[in-house]
Amino acid sequence: MSAANISSASAPAAAPASVRVRAPGKINVSLRVGPLRPDGYHGVASVYLAVSLFEEITATVTGEPGITVTVDSDGPLQVPVGGIPLGPDNLAARAARALADYADNPTGVHLHITKRVPVAGGMGGGSADAAAALVACDALWNTKLSREELAGIASGLGADVPFSLLGGIAVGLGVGDRLTPAISKTPLHWVLVASDAGLSTPAVYGALDTLRGEQQLQAAEPEDVDPAVLAAMRSGNARDLAAVISNDLQAAALRLAPELGALLSTGERLGALAGMVSGSGPTVAFLTEDAAAASALEAALRAEGHRALAVEGPVAGARLAAAVAD
Repeated sequence: MSAANISSASAPAAAPASVRVRAPGKINVSLRVGPLRPDGYHGVASVYLAVSLFEEITATVTGEPGITVTVDSDGPLQVPVGGIPLGPDNLAARAARALADYADNPTGVHLHITKRVPVAGGMGGGSADAAAALVACDALWNTKLSREELAGIASGLGADVPFSLLGGIAVGLGVGDRLTPAISKTPLHWVLVASDAGLSTPAVYGALDTLRGEQQLQAAEPEDVDPAVLAAMRSGNARDLAAVISNDLQAAALRLAPELGALLSTGERLGALAGMVSGSGPTVAFLTEDAAAASALEAALRAEGHRALAVEGPVAGARLAAAVAD
């Protein structure tokens, strides 16, 4: 259903007039990438970890039909928002339109997005916005869809959107949307470092294909993740995990943004157990021993001029934070 066709009828009496939803960014603790497929996608086998850096959407019923979007940012990573689309191509707006097909009386809605996850940073910030919009509009329009039904809609919006709904830890197969929850006994502590410019995910995958062609590497379709990664996460042993984290996209991201190599070396020099490019990058994630070590590394990186933030995971997926009645 297009935004122009969404009815401006009043929301059901039981529905709030405004809701606020938070959804987390993610780190790909392990990411295996298969060869380019005929459909233009790459198969992956990934371990996703939702971390305590949250996107936030405030969704408000409007008196006019349609979906409108505004964006700002706050938080220590100082995320720039100038290039984010505010029209129908915005992923949160697309999520709201997709959900409108399941609502009896979908009102007009305004989505205000507060960005904290780096844009085009390899942490699924746009996917978190879409997941938050699904949860928010489900509450506004009183659609009463189950999490499984919302996940079905999410899978049509992008490979990372279902995990943004789920949160926690999960193994992702296929294009990343076939999820199996996993567990961790204790929180894992990381320090994120944001870059001044983003990286295009398709460009990074394209660079990976080029690198493999130059090196005459024949990548296999990944069927599962490294069990050593899951074992380390289950135990909560950061040192064991540091020995096995990996990202097939890292070499491609470094080709497109070579300065990330120096950043990885800096983080490890300052005390990180290990560092890696998150997803397609360019955000870099450093694993630390514990919360105190993460705090110390954040301070040391900031002292050298980097936009760094200590986070932990796993955390829950998209959740309602507040609702305001009419």
